[in-house]
Amino acid sequence: MKKMVMLLCFSLFISSGNLTPSLEPIMLEPIREVVIEQPVIIPPKRIENLVNALIYVESRGIDSAIGDRHLKEPSVGVLQLRPIMVREVNRICKKKGLKERFTLKDRFDRNKSIHMFLIWKEFHHKDGSFETISRSWNGGGRGPINPRTEKYWVKVQQALEMQYVLSPSRAGNTQQHTKPKRE
Repeated sequence: MKKMVMLLCFSLFISSGNLTPSLEPIMLEPIREVVIEQPVIIPPKRIENLVNALIYVESRGIDSAIGDRHLKEPSVGVLQLRPIMVREVNRICKKKGLKERFTLKDRFDRNKSIHMFLIWKEFHHKDGSFETISRSWNGGGRGPINPRTEKYWVKVQQALEMQYVLSPSRAGNTQQHTKPKRE
C-alpha cells in the first residue's frame, strides 16, 4: 500500500511539472465505490425445463430409482411415480377417450414416466405455474397450500437454476428480473 501511495505521489509530482517537492498536502478526490449491475438472466419457462428439474429432484436422473421403501407400494422411476398416479393417469386417458393405458412397469421407462406426468399436468394444471405444478406433484391436490411442499419447491427452483446456468443455449436472454415475492 505504501508503494502505491508513493507511486501515486511521485506520478502527481512529475505530472505537475514541478521538480521540487512541495510540503503542501496533496488533495485527492475520495474513491467512490463503483457497482456494476448485470442483468439477471431469466430462463424461458418451458415445460421441458420443469420436467428435467423434477427428474433431478426426484431421482437425480436414475431410471431405476426406488423411493419410499417404507411404504407398501414404493414410488419408482425418474419421476418417482406411485401406483395411485398410474391409476389416475389411466383414469384421465379413459375420460379423454385416449386408447393409451399405462402399467406399473411403465414407471421405470423414462419416456413413459414423462408422458404420464404430462398427461397429469395437462389435465390438472393446464395453465398452472411451475410452483403449483411442482408442489402438487409432491403433495397431491392440496400441495400448493401445504407448507410441507415449500422445501420441495425450493429444491425444484434450485434445479431449474442449475440446469439453466449449465445450459449452453442461454446466450442472448438478458431480460431484467426481480425476485418473486413469497405468498
